[in-house]
Amino acid sequence: MKLLITGGAGFIGSNFIRYYLKNHPSDQIINLDKLTYAGNLENLKDVEKNPNYKFIKGDICDFDLVSKLVKEADEIINFAAETHVDRSILDSGDFVRTNIEGTRTLLDAAKSNDNKRFHHISTDEVFGSLEPKDAPFSEKTSYDPRSPYSASKAASDHLVRSYYHTFGLPITISNCSNNYGPFQFPEKLIPFFITNLLEGKKVPLYGDGLNVRDWIHVDDHNRGVDLILQKGKIGETYCLGGASEKTNLEITKFILNEFGKGDEMIEYIKDRAGHDRRYAIDFSKIKKELGWEPQVKFADGLKQTVEWYRDNQDWWKKIKSGEYQDYYKKQYEKR
Repeated sequence: MKLLITGGAGFIGSNFIRYYLKNHPSDQIINLDKLTYAGNLENLKDVEKNPNYKFIKGDICDFDLVSKLVKEADEIINFAAETHVDRSILDSGDFVRTNIEGTRTLLDAAKSNDNKRFHHISTDEVFGSLEPKDAPFSEKTSYDPRSPYSASKAASDHLVRSYYHTFGLPITISNCSNNYGPFQFPEKLIPFFITNLLEGKKVPLYGDGLNVRDWIHVDDHNRGVDLILQKGKIGETYCLGGASEKTNLEITKFILNEFGKGDEMIEYIKDRAGHDRRYAIDFSKIKKELGWEPQVKFADGLKQTVEWYRDNQDWWKKIKSGEYQDYYKKQYEKR
């Protein structure tokens, strides 16, 4: 098999490439990534010399390039996306372009090249916000996005399904809860708080800190995606959750405890506009049909994540300073 992975230099995509090459050593991967601010080739230094791995710098909105690469591949897995809610509130343009137009371009390329198998990575945020006693999101939950980011992802999900129904494109979709783990860009809550504490800074907590998220370790997520690729039913959607609902305040105090710090390191700040109160995932469908469930216990996974950022300070310091972009841009231009 030859897979085209889009957005493979990002957090989840790079972890998936590493996971997939380890578990399918005879398969090949083409990684297409534009290397925007969140794309970092240092995430894949340990596989860049693997003969079954190839990196291509490019834009998923470039139909000619995408079509050429799709022609070489057996399957496409679309991780490429703008994902940061705060950035989408400031300017939604990149989110509409990448998440909607980019997905459409990939779908057209897949359709034009013998209807290639297409898996789309999505999010639980397309379902909106839950009240404390509401049942978790499932594959039957109606879409109700609340931010420009989640609206753009909802639109891309609908596009993917439309190509299945209209053109018979063999697709699957996975909607996952909040991921955490190594190589996560330090603008997201967990790595942002960990790296701030390593720098001796306070952690800024939105509102009252009681917003709830369901957390899934990136390895569990990618194991689920791999299983969907191998055994998932064409045309179906699968929800992947971590069975770990936590308030942001609980996450904050867990991380503070790992550093031997207390509430004095919390800085409460004005809440995010349109901040969804709660997300939760019911993953019973994929458990029943494919036998998947999360394996990494949240406390263990978060402890391991704290240790990873402690042990890899050179990685995240380059990101926070912006140095990584200059370095890898020069390395790529030398090729």
